[in-house]
Amino acid sequence: MFLTISTTGTQERPATDLGFLLHKHPGKAQAFSTSYGKAHVLYPEADARRCTAALLLEVDAVALVRRGKGKGRGGAPDAALAQYVNDRPYAASSLLAVALSGVFSSAMRGVCNARPDRAAEPLPLRIEIPALPARGGPALVRGLFEPLGWTVTADPVPLDTEFPQWGDSRYVRLVLESEALTLAAALRHLYVLLPVLDDAKHYWVSPDEVDKLLRAGEGWLPDHPEQKLITSRYLSRRWSLTRQARERLELVRLAETDDSEVEAIDNAVGAETEEAEKPTPLAVQRREAIVAALHEAGAARVLDLGCGQGQLVQALLKDVRFTEIVGVDVSMRALTIASRRLKLDRMGERQAARVKLFQGSLAYTDNRLGGYDAAVLSEVIEHLDLPRLPALEYAVFGAARPRTVLVTTPNVEYNVRWETLPAGHVRHGDHRFEWTRAEFQDWARSVAERYGYQVGFRPVGPDDPEVGPPTQMATFSRNTAGFGTAKEEKPA
Repeated sequence: MFLTISTTGTQERPATDLGFLLHKHPGKAQAFSTSYGKAHVLYPEADARRCTAALLLEVDAVALVRRGKGKGRGGAPDAALAQYVNDRPYAASSLLAVALSGVFSSAMRGVCNARPDRAAEPLPLRIEIPALPARGGPALVRGLFEPLGWTVTADPVPLDTEFPQWGDSRYVRLVLESEALTLAAALRHLYVLLPVLDDAKHYWVSPDEVDKLLRAGEGWLPDHPEQKLITSRYLSRRWSLTRQARERLELVRLAETDDSEVEAIDNAVGAETEEAEKPTPLAVQRREAIVAALHEAGAARVLDLGCGQGQLVQALLKDVRFTEIVGVDVSMRALTIASRRLKLDRMGERQAARVKLFQGSLAYTDNRLGGYDAAVLSEVIEHLDLPRLPALEYAVFGAARPRTVLVTTPNVEYNVRWETLPAGHVRHGDHRFEWTRAEFQDWARSVAERYGYQVGFRPVGPDDPEVGPPTQMATFSRNTAGFGTAKEEKPA
């Protein structure tokens, strides 16, 4: 990765003052270690009329995989070969942005004791980046930099100069020129917008990234026309962090409009109420809805089928109305974690008598599951291949036959409301399918008819008027007359 920063000057105000502003002497080359390789600062030219500082970042691809995420959302590509063979050593990205902030940290803050007047005033600047990933093309590059006072040249890099018919790549050769910006402002623009254009980060985006964004965006981000895109991409489309950043940016904008301090505006709610305003996580809402439905059914002896790590079992144990709770899962590792979560080895005798955990597959009938008031299948069915679903239906509704069965599953229509979920993706990598409300209701009514149950439906989580709730729940109640017209026969 490579970029150059150039400026011009006169004998009275020499261009070599750039060395003071960057805190790097033009007369020597310097090297700095980073987590992902080595950064070099050198000056190809340095005299009174023109000075150019170059930042060269040598990326260690193996260190990038070992120290970085390597794969997953917000990380490097997750294909095995792409972890080692990719554009990271050559194209400007979040790696170069981090190197900028590390090598030129004082310059980014506008600190220069040797030349304070030069640090505070605009300079004639020219910044060149020979290979910049630009997801959005030259138009987006101009849309990001031009509102900040830059004259932008973004020339697309062809895929192959020998085969022009192949078209252009997603990279551009970028030249930025301005005489109205300070060096500190220029560096902060690059620090934020390089990863935004690449639309990826090589490290995990934690909550403190919001503070980094607001510090680097001070003075220009609140009023930027592409503020929404910048915050979303910079924070790797993490919805909660993006919302937090936008709220804080709006406060800054309002404060600047009223010529007042942010604290003076953000005082409507006391700090003691902040916790109460936080939204309840969907997993908690789901458990609360299940517990309420079990109360309505009058269930005391409950099966948690596909109990996972025991969160629902733990919630049921806190309610004395549930006298027997059984958690079943095919994964011994999950059951081990559930046992630790519940502290079974330290539980009192009376409490321990209320709970059991055992291994079992829901694709097979199991005599241990018979005779219970209710069974819960919470976020389970979507983990089965569709051809295996009839076997689960028979094992639960045909063989175990509890009085009440509760089934929850994601509503795929709601997925468009998750900002961090790419279009067409399911919510979890192990989901074999996700159903619309109509598909889920058709399946539930078909099961109820075959096995002699009545079924109703209710939303879990905020019920969006257009796409419905994030989770949908079916409540099956067994008919006292037994099976419907369909024969009771085990699926093949």
